[in-house]
Amino acid sequence: MTSDFPWQAGTATGVGSYPGDDPAEALRIVLGELPELPHLPELPARGPGADLTGRTAGLLVDMPVRVEPSGWRFSDRPGRDTVRSLDHLARDLDVLEEVAGGHDGPFKIQVCGPWTLASTIELRNGDRALKDPGAVRDLVASLAEGVAAHVADVRRRLPSARVIVQLDEPGLPAALAGSVPTASGFARLRAVEAPVAEDALRQVIDAAGAYPVVHCCARNVPYALLRGAGAKAISVDLGLVPRRDDDAVGETIDAGVGLFLGAVPGTDAALPSLQATAAPVKELWRRLGFPAAQLGRQVVITPACGMAGASPRYVRAALARCRETARMLYEAAE
Repeated sequence: MTSDFPWQAGTATGVGSYPGDDPAEALRIVLGELPELPHLPELPARGPGADLTGRTAGLLVDMPVRVEPSGWRFSDRPGRDTVRSLDHLARDLDVLEEVAGGHDGPFKIQVCGPWTLASTIELRNGDRALKDPGAVRDLVASLAEGVAAHVADVRRRLPSARVIVQLDEPGLPAALAGSVPTASGFARLRAVEAPVAEDALRQVIDAAGAYPVVHCCARNVPYALLRGAGAKAISVDLGLVPRRDDDAVGETIDAGVGLFLGAVPGTDAALPSLQATAAPVKELWRRLGFPAAQLGRQVVITPACGMAGASPRYVRAALARCRETARMLYEAAE
């Protein structure tokens, strides 16, 4: 079974982050290199408030944050760090409306997922929010409300686009495994139960009201949990997908869930030939036994992860390679 995917066959996209500090230039590169499925680039080089955690923390409703030497922490009232997060996002959305306001295809935005957020934001006493189930529940409800408002804002600025929301959850496997360190670093926080993790993700996905993708560039991706939470596509680093995950990946494909496969290095590297870039994707598909013609519709090619650490020149080359690989995989199966 295959779903009604919002992207065209043979499509590529980016994961999220880019080098530099000019949102207009980054967005023009994305629109030029990834026209079938562009996304809103994130520029963490701008500093606190533009990073993965700070950017999404600015969306939280009635849960202000501030920067401490140890990282982001909840605070009693909004301060300059919360304001900085909102200012970065407001500028990005103004640029989005100016540069891409007429876009009439799918368009992806990215936010930090609840479990990665809970693993990286500290409570007022310095413990990670993940330690306190009540704080996590408040965080999930606040995030769901904030993401819904963010999606509505993007829709106002891109009235003809179909919005795709990517929840970034690189910290989810560690939360499930009980390997997130305590504030002291000498112990580990108790593992989050899978049904609890799934329910929290579902709350945010349902509230967003947009086509949901979950990105997890880590080992031990919980495919079944993500599907259960409502993810309609799952984004992974292909280099971190072991053979032992074949059954889980196969069940995901069989359920009609899209796969965003990170097949191109996210940091500067000598790119191999186009055929060599596509080979691991074809090998995975062949190993799982699905029809070749299905690959081009269900798989989107991406960099392995965010590209904030790459050079601008490499970013263009890598995105072009993603697009060429996606097109070749589709055309080869026709």
